[in-house]
Amino acid sequence: MKDTITRLNNNIEHLLNSDLTAINWTHKPSPEKWSKKEIIGHLIDSAQINLQRFVRCTYEENFKLTYEQVEWVEAERYQEADVNELLALWRLLNRQIIRVLENYPPDRLQAHCDNSKKEVTLCTVEFLAADYVYHLEHHLKQIYAN
Repeated sequence: MKDTITRLNNNIEHLLNSDLTAINWTHKPSPEKWSKKEIIGHLIDSAQINLQRFVRCTYEENFKLTYEQVEWVEAERYQEADVNELLALWRLLNRQIIRVLENYPPDRLQAHCDNSKKEVTLCTVEFLAADYVYHLEHHLKQIYAN
């Protein structure tokens, strides 16, 4: 878990210490693709869902918690939001995830929840945390790309 927390923290710092003014946050490569602002919004949604999973797994097991990523990005109107507000929210949510994971009860790291939309797929907290950071890194690469 320490490696996962370190990677998450490093990714937060790397993005926020980048030249954010050089990023075209509003450009959509095509009508069905997200802008970089919407990608940050999607990462905010992902952080909110995963924070709930991590917290609930400290006392609950085998619950289901999913979200509809495309619908959420559209409903939350990230394209119209101020990018600095989005980045601040993204940073704060991830700092809270780090706080929760740094103090996670060791006996609950193997607790399970279901993050699938169709058939039951139980995942441990350790897997969900590592997968969360992998997912975040995937989307950050899209933001850094021209």
